[in-house]
Amino acid sequence: MCGGFTCTKNALTALNILYILVSFILVGVAAYGMAASKVTSIAIIGGIIACGVFLFLLSLVGLVGARKHHQVLLFFYMVILFILFVVQFSIACACLAFGSEQQSQLAHKGWNTASKKTQQSAQTFYNCCGYEKEETRTLNITDCPNVKCCTDLNDCSNDCEMCAPKIKKAIANALEISGFVGLFFSFTEFIGVWLTVRYRNQKNPRADPSAFL
Repeated sequence: MCGGFTCTKNALTALNILYILVSFILVGVAAYGMAASKVTSIAIIGGIIACGVFLFLLSLVGLVGARKHHQVLLFFYMVILFILFVVQFSIACACLAFGSEQQSQLAHKGWNTASKKTQQSAQTFYNCCGYEKEETRTLNITDCPNVKCCTDLNDCSNDCEMCAPKIKKAIANALEISGFVGLFFSFTEFIGVWLTVRYRNQKNPRADPSAFL
């Protein structure tokens, strides 16, 4: 009968297998978002990666606890999973709450603190030259090596787009995607807490000697 001990046990086991897949999705999406920004490391997205890694380890504990109906493991699993739900939900909301002005400041700070090699890598990746329009000097091919749009040895300013809009867009997309993915999967963790509470309070029929009489 669905809702009984065996059904709940199988459901919790399946949910923890799902959590393993979810952890890879969280880490993969967040890592791609951080890599796409190129010139800056977005610490808040790093929080999503940390949640993904922690969820993977926690799901292994959940699998053992579910298969053995281990009360102590299930208790700690339930408590830690609820804490992880709160943390991941908060980080996801923070990612989505980042305003355009904050994103611009993050991109500008990242560009200014990045090494010349990192800036050149970003320019090659985005096919752009220079961060924002510079009135004081002309950008040339030595400033933007290996950039396809920079074909004029003396002046790349007229041929290439500035990097600022592209980097800002990449940061915005990274925050938005990581935020939505983290928010969506955080609710599955709340389901896991509820299912674990239900499972812990059920009696294993095989543990009752009278069940075999």
